[in-house]
Amino acid sequence: MTVPTGQCCAPIAREPLAEDTAAELAVMLKAVADPVRLRLLSMIGSHAGGEACVCDLTGTFDLTAPTISHHLKVLRTAGLIDGERRGTWVYYRIVPEAVNKLGALFAPLTESALGPVPRPAAGRTELELLPA
Repeated sequence: MTVPTGQCCAPIAREPLAEDTAAELAVMLKAVADPVRLRLLSMIGSHAGGEACVCDLTGTFDLTAPTISHHLKVLRTAGLIDGERRGTWVYYRIVPEAVNKLGALFAPLTESALGPVPRPAAGRTELELLPA
């Protein structure tokens, strides 16, 4: 689900998501909704060479190796990362197509197609209700 060039807005604002697409995306969103998994995904994606050994990931967290393995399994099951065993260690890398699906889902809306995007007035941070 990529946003074709020239489209006005993100898929979520362009048309209702199909049930199967929403279910697929929900699994990915649930996987990254955990701070540890989000950090793991970021660490893997930003690691030199585009992949990280599990041995490079475990020392960063105050968690047991089995807990880190569980989080990596959730990311892998969601299709966000892939892994390859090399000897004793597993090396993980991001699956670009999956991560791009998440990014495309919330791509910024353009002002040209929907009119100006409402912005709060200077100094206002909350919406105000108008009297009935």
